[in-house]
Amino acid sequence: MFDFIKGLLIAINQSFKSKKTINYPFEKGSISPRFRGEHALRRYPNGEERCIACKLCEAVCPAQAITIESAERSDGSRKTTRYDIDMLKCIYCGLCEESCPVDAIVQGPNFEFSTETREELYYNKEKLLENGDRWESILAANIRADKPYR
Repeated sequence: MFDFIKGLLIAINQSFKSKKTINYPFEKGSISPRFRGEHALRRYPNGEERCIACKLCEAVCPAQAITIESAERSDGSRKTTRYDIDMLKCIYCGLCEESCPVDAIVQGPNFEFSTETREELYYNKEKLLENGDRWESILAANIRADKPYR
C-alpha cells in the first residue's frame, strides 16, 4: 500500500510541473551545430564553388553514395563537372564532411526533406549548391561553433 501511495504522489507532483513536449509542426526544437541532416555544397564569398575535386569524400564514403567527376580548367585548377549523392544509400555518418579540406561538402540543419518519389533523393551538383546557398548563414555559424573541437 505504501508503494501505491508513493507512486501516486510522484504522479501528482509531475502533473504540476511544466511540460517538456512541443507542438512539433508549429514549434521547432533547437538543433545541435553538429547535427547531420541534408547535404549541401558551399561556395566562397565571391560565388565560386569550394569543391576542388580532390575526391576524398568519395573515397571515404562507406556506403559509396558519392560520385564525382572532374575536369581541369584553363587556369590549371581542377573543378567538379559532376557531383552526385545518392541519399538513399547515405548513412549520414559525416565522414564526407570530416574529410573535406575546404569545407565544401557539409551536412546542414534541414531534416525535413521527405519526398514522394525515390528519384528526388538523387542529388546532383545543382541541387547541392542550391542547398548550400539556402543554408549558408546557418552552415557558416555551425562550422564556426564546431571549430574548437576539430
